[in-house]
Amino acid sequence: MADRASAQAAVDPRLTPARPDLAAKHLTGRVQAARFVEGEEREVIEPLAPLRRTPSPDATLDTEALKGERVTVYEIEEGWAWGQLASDGYVGFLPAGALGSPGAAPTHKVASLRTLVFPGPSIKLSPLEALPFAARIAIARTEPPFAVTASGGYVAARHLTPLDVNEIDLVAVAERFLGAPYLWGGKTSLGIDCSGLVQVAMTACGIACPRDADLQERTLGEPLPTDLRTLRRGDLLFWPGHVAVVRDADTLIHANGFHMAVALEPIMEAVARNRAAESEISSIRRI
Repeated sequence: MADRASAQAAVDPRLTPARPDLAAKHLTGRVQAARFVEGEEREVIEPLAPLRRTPSPDATLDTEALKGERVTVYEIEEGWAWGQLASDGYVGFLPAGALGSPGAAPTHKVASLRTLVFPGPSIKLSPLEALPFAARIAIARTEPPFAVTASGGYVAARHLTPLDVNEIDLVAVAERFLGAPYLWGGKTSLGIDCSGLVQVAMTACGIACPRDADLQERTLGEPLPTDLRTLRRGDLLFWPGHVAVVRDADTLIHANGFHMAVALEPIMEAVARNRAAESEISSIRRI
């Protein structure tokens, strides 16, 4: 019993589909729960779906799931689905209406900050929806200048890229979000936080990346000495609860609550401001 209690205490609830009343079947024997269930695969069918800490629209936004992402759902109750994202393993509550049965496998991802889906081959038509960067869709055919989705929507082909084509510069990806408002838990140009910016940029480059800054600090790249003179483009600077991307020897880019936006900032200014708030750099990591 003591061993099981110790194991449960070590489980990260952000990444483990387990509650006192319910847990994933594959966790049987590893965690304590009143019942264990097999999950069912669902797909995000809205442009984005908020993943919240509790089943309430007023609950903390932990992250966002984008169209085309797969979710393993363990419970649906009163309009909320409790499940785990396939992309980064995050666990939480999503609006059940934002999920549907898995459709055709995605073939492309959105490569522009946002793109519009039209009901036909004309930009004069009222758009059906606006998709964020990195949303995944299944393309059935092309009708230049459009790509036609499996569900019959028309998207500007130049705004898409095949799933297996990756960006090569995570800093350049992050720079596209300059000016985007800061939003705790956000992952799109309508609102994004520091670790969301890093995750989106790294994932676009084909690098697996966890969602939160503390997880990123523990797992990404290799640790470096805390020497600002050796920084190079793409290095990650971590403070407790915050992460920034080094743009060059003098500047960084980060989503932050001081500017309330994704901003470029001189490295030494960021260091001084955080030091004044009694927060020092906790680590530097190189991808």
